[in-house]
Amino acid sequence: MTEALSHDPVAAGRRMPHLPLIMMYHSVGRRPHDPNNLAVTPERFEEQMATLSRRGLRGVSVAELLAARAAGSARGLIGLTFDDGYTDVVENALPILQRFGFSATSYVLAGRIGGANEWDEGTPWPLVDEAGIRRWADAGFEVGSHGTMHVALADADPAVVRAEVADSRKKLSDIIGKPLSGYCYAYGSMDAAARSAVAEAGYDYACAIISRLSLGPQALPRIYVGQAHTSKHILKMLYTYRLHRRISGRHAL
Repeated sequence: MTEALSHDPVAAGRRMPHLPLIMMYHSVGRRPHDPNNLAVTPERFEEQMATLSRRGLRGVSVAELLAARAAGSARGLIGLTFDDGYTDVVENALPILQRFGFSATSYVLAGRIGGANEWDEGTPWPLVDEAGIRRWADAGFEVGSHGTMHVALADADPAVVRAEVADSRKKLSDIIGKPLSGYCYAYGSMDAAARSAVAEAGYDYACAIISRLSLGPQALPRIYVGQAHTSKHILKMLYTYRLHRRISGRHAL
């Protein structure tokens, strides 16, 4: 089981009118066996990014998005995130994002660098190595932590939470040569103890999946985007988000 089990982007927009729009991706490649719908082909991903660009929007990392919001300059910005740290994100998504002048955040598993997604069923997919992590960071994109081994943190032993949250931050920070700002909960699994651990470890924010409630910067909701989402779906997502931002009295995209 993974984070990306069928989420309706329109329904998601109704639940988060007061929060920034953050899209959640996983793999960007061709996967013959993809039972959890985690992969988007490079062609579909480029189509989705082109849709944003045509609307005058720019995809950015979560760290950049939050900094812009704090400065009152986030209009037209959308957060782009990739969970698990698949090699094809660096190989395929990175050059596409650069062509559009976008950036994004990749949440990497510190204990599985150069490994595979062994927690999922089916044929293993390769995960990024240290060179890939540095290539992403050297492009000016954000590296965040997805934990150490892809473990659910809700009700987890404190030692496990510490290893997943604090230890992963140290290891990844050492690789890229600067402190990490963001964390992303594996499976979207968290509780109050996990959110406290994220704050105590020094992260500025953490990403979850979808929540009906705002739990603050340690649990930012995101909208799942997959292969089935065409330009029309992306436009509908943007329209719904903009509509509810207006209803809430906030600035629209």
